[in-house]
Amino acid sequence: MNHQHDRALGALYGLALGDALGMPTQIMSRRSIVARFGTVTGFEPGPSDNPVSAGMPAGSVTDDTDQAVIVGRLLTESGGRIDPLRLAHELLEWERDMKAKGSFDLLGPSTKAALEAVSRGVPPEEAGKSGATNGAAMRITPVGIAFSHTPLERFLDQVAAACQVTHDTTIGIASAAAVAAAVSRGVDGGDLEDAFDAAITAAAAGAERGHWVAGADIAARIGWAVDLVRGLPEQQALDRVCDLVGTSVASQESVPAAFAVLALADGDPWRACLLAANLGGDCDTIGAIAGAIAGAISGASGLPAEALATLRSVNGLDLEPMATALLALRADPAE
Repeated sequence: MNHQHDRALGALYGLALGDALGMPTQIMSRRSIVARFGTVTGFEPGPSDNPVSAGMPAGSVTDDTDQAVIVGRLLTESGGRIDPLRLAHELLEWERDMKAKGSFDLLGPSTKAALEAVSRGVPPEEAGKSGATNGAAMRITPVGIAFSHTPLERFLDQVAAACQVTHDTTIGIASAAAVAAAVSRGVDGGDLEDAFDAAITAAAAGAERGHWVAGADIAARIGWAVDLVRGLPEQQALDRVCDLVGTSVASQESVPAAFAVLALADGDPWRACLLAANLGGDCDTIGAIAGAIAGAISGASGLPAEALATLRSVNGLDLEPMATALLALRADPAE
C-alpha cells in the first residue's frame, strides 16, 4: 500500500471510527456521559434509554458513515461529478431503509427539509438555500480524497456541488470546505498544522459561495476553537468545548469542536475520536469529522488494528475499493 492510499483509507476508516465511538453517547450531555460511563475508553453498545442509538451493537456506525459512503459511491460511479437529484434520491432511499429497520437514526434537519422540498418539485438549486447544519460537512470526506485542495476555486466547485441540494449556504459550504480541505491536505502528506491552515483558508473562501445565512464565521470559529484548548488538561478542555464552542448540529458549533479535539489530541486519531465521544451532543458527527482528518494525516496504518477489525466485522465495512477509486479521480481529475 502506498502512502497516499494509506492516508485515503485512513480518512474513510477514521470517519467510521469517530462515528462508531460517538454512537452510544450522541445526544447525551457531557454530565450524563460522566455519570453513566465515567470516561468512554472504547466501543460501547447503544444505551437502552438513548432514543437514537438504543439497541445498536458496540462498534456500529451511523448516518455519518453511511452518507459519506453514498457520496463516495456517487463520485466514483459518475467520474467525479455529483448529480444533486441523484444524491437527493439516494439519501431519501437510505432513510426509507433505515425506517424499515426500525432505526431512529434518520436524516438531519437541513437535509430532511431540503429533500422534502425536492420531493415537492422545488429545483435542487433552491432546495438547500437554508441548510446550515453539519450534514454536508459530515459526509464530505470522499470529496477531500478525490480532489486536491489546490487550486482552491476548482476544489470549492466540487465541494459546492456536493452541498447544493441540502446545504447551499455560506455556512454549509464553508463547513464542508473546511473538512474536505483538511482531509485533502492530509492525503497529500500534510501534518496537523497544514490541515488546520488548509481548513481555515478553504472555509474563508467557501463562505463566499451559496445563499447567505446569518451565523458566526466558520473559519474564525475553527481558529478560535483550536486556540481555546491549547495547553489545557483534557477534562478542562472538554468542558470548555461544551461550554463555549458547543456540540450541537449547528455547523458553527460541531465543526469547530471537531478541530478543537484534533488539537487537543495532537492529531492522534484514536485519542481524538475518544475525546469527541466524551463531549456528548452531536458527538458521533464531531468524532467522524475529527477521525476523518486525523486518519488522513496518520493513514490507516496509524489506526488501532483491533478497532479496524471491529469496524469491519460489526458493519461489514470494506472501504479499500472506495479509497482506490477515489484516488483514481484525484490522479486523473475530470476537466
